[in-house]
Amino acid sequence: MAEFGISAGQLVAVIWDKSAPTEALKDLVDKLQGLTGSEDRVSVENINQLLQSAHKESSFDIILSGVVPGSTILHSAEVLAEMARILRPGGCLFLKEPVETAVVNNSKVKTASKLCSALTLSGLVEVKELQREPLNPEEMRSVQDHLGYNSNSLLSVQITGKKPNFEVGSFSQLKLSITKKPSPPVKPAVDPAAAKLWTLSANDMEDESMDLIDSDELLDPEDLKKPDPASLRAASCEEGKKRKACKNCTCGLAEELEKEKSEAQKSSQPKSACGNCYLGDAFRCASCPYLGMPAFKPGEQVLLSNSNLHDA
Repeated sequence: MAEFGISAGQLVAVIWDKSAPTEALKDLVDKLQGLTGSEDRVSVENINQLLQSAHKESSFDIILSGVVPGSTILHSAEVLAEMARILRPGGCLFLKEPVETAVVNNSKVKTASKLCSALTLSGLVEVKELQREPLNPEEMRSVQDHLGYNSNSLLSVQITGKKPNFEVGSFSQLKLSITKKPSPPVKPAVDPAAAKLWTLSANDMEDESMDLIDSDELLDPEDLKKPDPASLRAASCEEGKKRKACKNCTCGLAEELEKEKSEAQKSSQPKSACGNCYLGDAFRCASCPYLGMPAFKPGEQVLLSNSNLHDA
C-alpha cells in the first residue's frame, strides 16, 4: 500500500469487477480501512455500476481500479471520465490493466501508450507508467475466461494520473498586459481676452455702439461691372500671334475656333445655282459639280475629288 500514498483520513474508492477473487478483494479492503482509520473512508464499487452510482463530484482523494490481485479490468473512456469526475482536485488515480505490446487491429485490449492517452483525454494530468510486468498464470486465465481474449504478447501495466487543482467549469481572470492608447494632445490654453475679442453675441448685433461693416461697402464700382471676355483671355490669345486655344481653355477661344472652322468648311463647299443638286442627276444641270453622284440631304456635306472639280 505504500506505493499508493494512502494516509489516515483520506477517502478511497476501490473499483472491481467479476474477475476479482473475493478473498483478495476483502483483504485489500481491510488493509485500506486500517490505513484510512475508518471503515467509512473506503468505498467499494463494481465497475459496471460506476456510471449509475450516485457519487458527487470531487468525492474521493484516491481511486484504485483493477489493483485486486488476480483481476483483469479493461477501462473504457466513459469509465475513466467518471473516475476523473469523482476525484477531488489534486487526487490520484491508480489503475492496473492488461495491455498489448504491439498494435493489433480491432483489438479490445489497448497498448500502454493508448491507455495513457485515454487517461489524459479524461482530464487527468501527470499521467505516467509506474510498473510493467508479465501476466501471471492466474491473470492469463482471467483474461481468457472473463475477457474472451487470447494473446501471447500481453503485459500488465500500472498507471497513475492526477486531477488538476481546479474543478471542471472553474474560471480565473487573466491578467493581460494591454498597452494603453496614447492620450490625445492637449490643446493649448486660449487667452480669455483674445477669445472675447473674436466673440460676437446677439446682444452685440443690437448694440448701437458697435461699428459693424457692410460687406457691400467693401466693393468698388469697378468690381460690380461685368468683365470683358477679351480681358479674360490668356497671353497666347493676343492678336498678332497664331490663335491657339490653351489646354482646358476657359476663356471661350476653343469654342470660337471650332465655330470658325466649321463655317470655313461650309463656305468651301460648292454652292448650287439651281438649288436642285441634292435631288439627283435627273434634276441637275449639265455643269453641276455633283453630276454622277448620288442624291443627298440638303445641307449634308459632300466631298468631291479634285478630278470632279477640274472636270466641272
